[in-house]
Amino acid sequence: MRRTRILGAVGIAAAALLALAGCNSGSPNGGDSGDTGDTPWQVAKDVKLEGSPTFDAMTKRGKVVIGVKEDQPGLGYLDNTTNVRSGFDIDIARWIAASLGFDESQIEYKPIASANREQSIVNGDIDYYVGTYSITDKRKQLIDFAGPYFVTGQGFLVRKDSGIDDVKDVSDFNGKTVCSATGSTPIQNIKQNFPEIKTQEYDLYSACVDDLLNKKVDAVTTDQAILIGYAAQYPDDVKVVGGLFTEERYGVGLPKGDEALRGFINDLFTNGHDVWQKIFDKNLGSSGIKVDQPAVDK
Repeated sequence: MRRTRILGAVGIAAAALLALAGCNSGSPNGGDSGDTGDTPWQVAKDVKLEGSPTFDAMTKRGKVVIGVKEDQPGLGYLDNTTNVRSGFDIDIARWIAASLGFDESQIEYKPIASANREQSIVNGDIDYYVGTYSITDKRKQLIDFAGPYFVTGQGFLVRKDSGIDDVKDVSDFNGKTVCSATGSTPIQNIKQNFPEIKTQEYDLYSACVDDLLNKKVDAVTTDQAILIGYAAQYPDDVKVVGGLFTEERYGVGLPKGDEALRGFINDLFTNGHDVWQKIFDKNLGSSGIKVDQPAVDK
């Protein structure tokens, strides 16, 4: 396990989120209504992808079914008032769909809890998953990943009145209760490597944040990119402490063995730097900090 703080592009990426959440949660783009607004991509025509059973299934049903998160401001968020989806992950998902020939009216979004992602892909409930999905060897036993398309790391969110001002090591939370999403990489890291930390798990990170605000847990842990979004939502109540204690590489979850689709998406990321950058700037670039797009795995 890596306990060292990861600097450079990873830290910069997390910092770039600081000013985003208040702006993005009401974005008019990326919603279920089909109103995509101005996008840096176009819907491809007459797409052919030989050897991809997933693409064949999409084509046969006439739509693409994408697993997403909807409680992560700036990344994957659903405004329940306007029914509009927004965020970096949502736009990455839409860009992939458009490149495969599907417009917004042909996308079905399915919110999938962290613990159910692999099974949803294995069962064929979704065609692919885009939602702060860390690439791990364990997950690759069941599914494949395209990417990575973003890099961040584990962080901690605490109440401002907690007396916790800095965290130098995960073990600083020994004896305290830390909350995260069931099945997430950060909670697995704590349970496997820090047995003196008490844990609380829910399907949604937002439930952990509610417990934190209500003083039922001492901290929320997940990727720092997600936590900064919540800190922006509740600036008077919570704060992000410490550095980055792991490296998390976000990938697109795919059915196992669909090398044709994996190669297609990796080529899209490799050759679509300008589109990636515009998606990043729109959703996460409010601070003006520049972040490099990571190279994909071969």
